[in-house]
Amino acid sequence: MHTIAHGVDLVENARFASLLDRHPERARRRLFTEAELAYASGKKREIEHLAARFAAKEAVLKALGTGWADGIAWTDVEVTRADNGRPGVRLSGLAAETAERLGIGDWLLSLSHTEHHAMASAIALGA
Repeated sequence: MHTIAHGVDLVENARFASLLDRHPERARRRLFTEAELAYASGKKREIEHLAARFAAKEAVLKALGTGWADGIAWTDVEVTRADNGRPGVRLSGLAAETAERLGIGDWLLSLSHTEHHAMASAIALGA
């Protein structure tokens, strides 16, 4: 496999929390899949976990070379978690179509978060 593209994003947790506070239910349902919400729900640092997933979605879209304005829904990019804890990417809808058109067969995803920031790095790999 070879690298096709790389996207990185950094989120300020306080700003992200403010976004969720303004429209708690609507924002969560619009930004995250049921599985992502279930993963973060009840965690001690829920905002950090959600902010890292939000950063991952942004990083993936940067690697795809698109933006949300291109018709890709936030939930078209899902951050998964393997049994060993490794984060992954599952695409659907227009995000999946774009990845297929670009020849992307797999993703390397890295997430990190602290009290103040969350970041993600997404590397798109060719088949």
